[in-house]
Amino acid sequence: MTTPGQARDGWNGVAAGYDQFVTPLVIPLAEQVLGRVDVHHGTRLLDVAAGTGALSLAAARLGAHVVATDIAPAMIERLQARGQREGLENLQGRVMDALELQLPDGTFDVSASQLGVTVIPGLKRGLGEMVRVTKPGGKVLIAALGPPHKAEFFGFFLAALTATVPGFTGPPTDPPTPQFQVADPTRFRQRLAEAGLGDITVEPVTFGLDVPSPAHLWGLVMNSNPMGRMLVADLTEDQRTEVREVLAGMLRERSTGNAGAVLTMDLNIGIATK
Repeated sequence: MTTPGQARDGWNGVAAGYDQFVTPLVIPLAEQVLGRVDVHHGTRLLDVAAGTGALSLAAARLGAHVVATDIAPAMIERLQARGQREGLENLQGRVMDALELQLPDGTFDVSASQLGVTVIPGLKRGLGEMVRVTKPGGKVLIAALGPPHKAEFFGFFLAALTATVPGFTGPPTDPPTPQFQVADPTRFRQRLAEAGLGDITVEPVTFGLDVPSPAHLWGLVMNSNPMGRMLVADLTEDQRTEVREVLAGMLRERSTGNAGAVLTMDLNIGIATK
């Protein structure tokens, strides 16, 4: 089990790349996710495991009073910098472990997380904390990755590693790595019900990531989760170069010769009421 300190260090290590390569691609996703609940001027919204703020920024632009939390100080620093550049005084970033939210019970109209709380091994506890700080009648809103083979940016990466590295078998699938732990909508629904929530819907959706170049694809897989760097940690420089060349070829093939391409990923969007 990863300790809080290890989690903090891992996410701190990818914060700069996450802000550069991931957040700009998933702000449009955040806007779609928020469109499924009533977020407006004055809504009190909590963003758990917020990263550098895609969901938080989208909510603050709608006029919500947003508290964004993340275990990694470097993520919160970059989130706050984004908010300050836009003059979003209704956005507050706080360094906080999703498993121990230092927030009062029943505070928020909406407690949300986009590709955040569902990458944590202690999902049951994380959901419990989100429910605890939500007002009675309030909403819990979570966007989580669907099956690994339906996340093309990750599938391309694994295929490039398999083609390049002798004996590469990929990450474990039984049980799956945490970021895919609720890839099954039925399992996701069960987790929300076990957290004491009602009026549950889990909607599978497909989202397109507009990846502009092979370099951006490499940055995406290296910084969207610390696991990406772990998978290449033991590779030689020649192997890394070959993996990048294979990725670039796959992207060119998808885009019929252009530099970039749209890579799809399936998600499950869960909405429930406390």
